[in-house]
Amino acid sequence: MDEQIEYLQKQLKQQEKLASLGLLSAGIAHEIQNPLNFVINFSKMSDKLITDLAGLVDDNKDRLPADDREEIAEIMADLKENLARIHEHGDRAIGIIRGILLVSRGKEGERIPTDVCRLVKEYVWLSYHAMRANCQGFNVTIHESYQEGLPTMMAVPQDLSRAVLNLMNNAFYAVWDKSQAIAGYSPEVSVSVALEGSSVVVTISDNGVGMSDEVQQRLFENFFTTKPAGKGTGLGMAIVRDIVERVHGGRLTFHSTYGEGTTFTIAIPV
Repeated sequence: MDEQIEYLQKQLKQQEKLASLGLLSAGIAHEIQNPLNFVINFSKMSDKLITDLAGLVDDNKDRLPADDREEIAEIMADLKENLARIHEHGDRAIGIIRGILLVSRGKEGERIPTDVCRLVKEYVWLSYHAMRANCQGFNVTIHESYQEGLPTMMAVPQDLSRAVLNLMNNAFYAVWDKSQAIAGYSPEVSVSVALEGSSVVVTISDNGVGMSDEVQQRLFENFFTTKPAGKGTGLGMAIVRDIVERVHGGRLTFHSTYGEGTTFTIAIPV
């Protein structure tokens, strides 16, 4: 009885921490959105200025040596490409922030037409760069396969992205963990999105540490984690299953062999 009370108290404390973290995240997201808007707007203005500069250079091309004109053209092309990347990643950051704000305002259940291939690809690389930032020397070969012409489907993008991000984080952590123990090991993660029958199927596989029978049985238990203290809350997989099965009416399955790797499959009706 005492053990159960202690366990429930720990769960309550964890829930309180998560609630506080949610409020803090919403506040930070709101504050970040304004400077991001400035970044995006100034990138658009700078792109227009480069276009105007190109016109001026063209009007005065007879006054400039050919080598200088060529060098100026190359510099302007590089600047336009850099600004396009700033704009693209700024838009991605704004999308993530909007998702956080939607969740904090209780509007997370809205279904909208979603390009699942684009969403999955975005969060595959978001997870990768996050892992690279947190684990020095981390690297992995990522195999991607996205079916062309896949129709958009009605989904809750901010929820579906959380599910993909959780699975990708787990896959990257599994190969990272294995790479620390086995010399000469080549970490690999494979991601695919395809239409199978009447469902869009997302498959995420890794050749990492895999899961023991005990871990597989307890995988969806709240607060159960195999990661070291501070690395995981033990809520990720329960959240993923809730998003896939309750929110989207889909199916989440997995197959894992200890020491060899794990595959997760998300199937969501179109």
